[in-house]
Amino acid sequence: MDSAALLDLLGNENRRRILRLLARKPCYVTEISEYLGVSPKAVIDHLRKLEEAGIVESRTDDQRRKYFHISRNLRLEVNVSPYEFGTKSAYPASRGFDITTWRYLTLDVQLDDAEEGTRELASELRELEQLENELSMAQRWVQGRITEVLDELTDDVDADGDSRLYADVLLALADGPKLVDDIAADAEAPPEMVEQVLADLSENGLVERVDDGWTLGD
Repeated sequence: MDSAALLDLLGNENRRRILRLLARKPCYVTEISEYLGVSPKAVIDHLRKLEEAGIVESRTDDQRRKYFHISRNLRLEVNVSPYEFGTKSAYPASRGFDITTWRYLTLDVQLDDAEEGTRELASELRELEQLENELSMAQRWVQGRITEVLDELTDDVDADGDSRLYADVLLALADGPKLVDDIAADAEAPPEMVEQVLADLSENGLVERVDDGWTLGD
């Protein structure tokens, strides 16, 4: 599901409360209605939207009563900073998705191949939750550091306009000289706008023109 659509879907407080309830246990419409303090008709409407998004699904018990439960895990990230606004969603990997084979992964994710009993599963769950907390802290640090670096670049450039675009142009040149069209493609901006940015950066000595296009200044 598109992350922006997911953000809109979860923007409703009652739908978030429904998901918090269903994260504890499957529920019938009447249970959800009593928990939220809203009419069953309103609950059914919320559940329909969550079902259409594939987040919730329903089953029928032996008494032919319909109950609902969360059908998939997902993660929604929202990044709001002076330089960027963006959202992205991620769904859980399948059991065949093996990150231990990634060449450049620096995390220790090696798992014990021994048969896992209840004690081993509980221990692994604790380790995974600790890793999740550490990754969250690392992500907060990285995002804060990105903002600090962009602040420093903005000060160096002395840009009154789109400072993020100036940073993206510099970032596009980090790997070596490039032509204006290539820089524009990397920065996702019109070539004419990129040319103006390059001219401003050149005045500040941050970039310079070479045979292969433009490159970072010395």
